[in-house]
Amino acid sequence: MKTKILSILGFLFASSLVLASRAFAAAAASGHGGNFADHGMYAIGMGLAVGLSAIGTGLAQARIGAAGLGSAVEKPESLGLALIFLLLPETLVIFGLVVAFLLLGKL
Repeated sequence: MKTKILSILGFLFASSLVLASRAFAAAAASGHGGNFADHGMYAIGMGLAVGLSAIGTGLAQARIGAAGLGSAVEKPESLGLALIFLLLPETLVIFGLVVAFLLLGKL
């Protein structure tokens, strides 16, 4: 199951890069120059920064949430600590957004 999902994601990523390179080549041929291609690469970088950090956060929170709930069932006083650990991966998405905004400033 994981290999099927990874192969689909890899195919989508590769096809988006191929289509993006064709669009950049067409824009360069029409006289927009190389600046248009640079903007596109920045946009792809912003999307990857936010998207991949969100996927990583989701995977981490799934495991942390299950383990935290299991420990809270056995020891109810550990629920607060489990919630703190559940919120820690959210910083990855915040870092991804920061990177996206930094790239947006370069446009």
